[in-house]
Amino acid sequence: MKKEEILGKVLKERSLKIAVAESCTGGLIASRITDIDGASNYFDAGFVTYSNESKTRFLGVPEDIIREKGAVSSEVAVLMAEGVRQKTDVDIGVSATGIAGPTGGTDQKPVGTVYIALSSEKGTFVKGLSLKGTRLEIKKQTSDEVLRLLEDYLEDRLK
Repeated sequence: MKKEEILGKVLKERSLKIAVAESCTGGLIASRITDIDGASNYFDAGFVTYSNESKTRFLGVPEDIIREKGAVSSEVAVLMAEGVRQKTDVDIGVSATGIAGPTGGTDQKPVGTVYIALSSEKGTFVKGLSLKGTRLEIKKQTSDEVLRLLEDYLEDRLK
């Protein structure tokens, strides 16, 4: 059984709803979750907030935080997860923001720099990643990591 199926089964059993806010993955996380039959029982919404303006408009991420910390930062990942959770009134909001490449990286934030976050009633958890590979490989690895973060949350491994 695929990880998405297992997670979906647990979300459905616990009557939990999830929403996704993603940037560097371009909708891949939402796609993977909704590839599973019956996902409408637990998946509410997915936002692909690729531009800084859409992060502000749809998720409420303050412009000054994006200016100060950058769109690819732990702070923005947290605000995206919290924003999507609040906007959709779901139990769990997850997010991903990063640099998939092959361009866009800097010395401070090279290609493969990614931040993922999960927001729930228990709080918000964020994780920084340094991934390697092609653009598509980084997108896939990021979606894998978000699903792993969700699994850790559901297994009560996040503290």
